[in-house]
Amino acid sequence: QVQLVESGGGLVQPGGSLRLECTASGFTFRRYTRSWYRQAPGKERELVASITSTGGSTNYADSVKGRFTISSDNAKNTVYLQMSSLKPEDTAVYYCNAVHRLFGNVYWGQGTQVTVSS
Repeated sequence: QVQLVESGGGLVQPGGSLRLECTASGFTFRRYTRSWYRQAPGKERELVASITSTGGSTNYADSVKGRFTISSDNAKNTVYLQMSSLKPEDTAVYYCNAVHRLFGNVYWGQGTQVTVSS
């Protein structure tokens, strides 16, 4: 059974940090481009960060560059999103995504809520 399960969301004050985790099962996670997306109320889902299957290349939205870091642990089938210097505008549901560039398989997690508020 294919699953992506996110964890680590919560309520944090502006300037704080959180680490999101996404653990995969049922497929070879490391062979996929793995990404974090987010969707705020009333807005479209947007790409936050991605890491290639080789782990050699990362990509970030301009709004999070220098504050967020995506990484992976292939032995644990897990991808992380370390978020620092959080702002209220980072408030959203964060989704884990996996895409196989050759075969076109796409998987999504159920999402985890991140709320940045004082």
